[in-house]
Amino acid sequence: MPGKYGHNNAGYSLTYEKDGVYLTVHKPENFFSRVNESELVSLINKKKIRNYNAAAISEAVKRCDGRPVKIAEAQEEAKIDCGIEVIVTEDKMQAFVKLTPPEGNGSPPTVEAIVQALYSKGIVFGMSEEKIRKLVEDPIYNQQILVAEGVPPVNGENGKVKYLIDIKKDRKPIIMEDGTVNYKDMNLIENITKGQKLAELIPPIPGKDGKNIVGKVLKALNGKPAIIPRGRNVVFSPDGQELFSDIDGQLMYADGKISVFATHEVKDNVDNSTGNIRFIGNVTIRGNVLAGFEVEAGGNIEVDGVVEGAILKAGGNIILRRGMHGNNKGLLIAGGDIVAKYIESTTVEARGNINAEAIMHCDVKCSNKLILGGRRGLLVGGICRVGNFVEVKTLGSQMSTATVLEVGVDPNLRERLKFLKTDLPNMEEGHLKATQAINLLNKMAKVSPLSLEKREILAKSTRAKFYYEKMLQKYRKEIKEIEDIMQKSANGRIRILNSIYPGVRVAIGKSMLYIKEEAQYCTLYSDGADIRIGPL
Repeated sequence: MPGKYGHNNAGYSLTYEKDGVYLTVHKPENFFSRVNESELVSLINKKKIRNYNAAAISEAVKRCDGRPVKIAEAQEEAKIDCGIEVIVTEDKMQAFVKLTPPEGNGSPPTVEAIVQALYSKGIVFGMSEEKIRKLVEDPIYNQQILVAEGVPPVNGENGKVKYLIDIKKDRKPIIMEDGTVNYKDMNLIENITKGQKLAELIPPIPGKDGKNIVGKVLKALNGKPAIIPRGRNVVFSPDGQELFSDIDGQLMYADGKISVFATHEVKDNVDNSTGNIRFIGNVTIRGNVLAGFEVEAGGNIEVDGVVEGAILKAGGNIILRRGMHGNNKGLLIAGGDIVAKYIESTTVEARGNINAEAIMHCDVKCSNKLILGGRRGLLVGGICRVGNFVEVKTLGSQMSTATVLEVGVDPNLRERLKFLKTDLPNMEEGHLKATQAINLLNKMAKVSPLSLEKREILAKSTRAKFYYEKMLQKYRKEIKEIEDIMQKSANGRIRILNSIYPGVRVAIGKSMLYIKEEAQYCTLYSDGADIRIGPL
């Protein structure tokens, strides 16, 4: 009867008859696959068929006509037990069994034989009794069957801070249908009451160890607990898992810390009746800020009226609902954003963004984005340094007003570089003088012992030399780092929604461009060492 390898679509069959062993090779069509002669000879050798006729085998393969061909004299079919091959993955997380069918009266696969084969490969964990039993009951030959699987480790999850208040208020003013900007209803204040819960900790989830099929424990990473950074005027619960406000006031979220600041309100103008104002929290001014006065706030400053040649400094945002006439004396400094209807002849510095309708003849430093919208969207005159992005309607004027706009490098870095390069010669001079003093005193010491006063001068000069050497090393390193940053800073962009006029000088990173012709509806960007003007 046909041998095991002759079943299904193998394309051949072997039969053991009384007068010999016969090979039948089928034509490779329908459900029969093409027969490889060398593989067929390997099979015949495996079946231990004695004194087979190689030429007859070749002839049968060549003919492949489905007719039996005698390849050997009559003999008993050899007994070959089921073969069991164990394949282990490189990570030792899975083991597969590949069975080869028994021949003749060979033994079929057994659970015991498969388990023993797995043990021989060092597999002691993750065996599937169900899969092994199913494979024995209904054998699948010449295919890799998964019979053992390890358990991968499951890493834990870090703890989290769950904020129960809005820590990211949108400070962008609302543009009305007629193009005007609504600076009144921006809803910037997050009011907090004393005892209000601000945040709570979600505990970490521990990891779960795994094990591979050879029994090795695979350690999992446990989640790490989160921390609520503590700001001002807030308190922790006794177990340290919750954060509460300690006062009535306004929420401030900066540098990853939650603070609550009370608000100071000035119901009229800042003038002789109030004097200068310095307050740890927010300051709201219902009237104007007159020239010559100062307002400092740890939080935000809001002014409903006009600011004249005054000084306003805020740790948070500055909101001028009307605008500012600086008269070349005014100063605005904000640790966050600045929002104003207009700013004129003022020195302006914002660590965040600046939003306004017009900025005229100002000295501006903006660490992030400058957006000039509304009806005018005008930037003209003065110098403006912006860290990342500028969007204006009109840049410069038809009168070719000199206007400088630098984008792509944090202006504070530019200022720092300027300071370092200015102060570097002073450090070099100090180092030279200290070195000269040390050399002179050492020569004097070779002639005669130094007096107590000169020994003190020598010690002082030695300390000074060490100080200057340290500072020179620090300065030069920092100069190089800043220059490297400036060299790589080519991502700054300028969007012109209307016109850019001659008289404007643009710098993006270290590239520079003088505008000689009017351009409209365009984007300025850095391309290598050049600045290109492209479409919006």
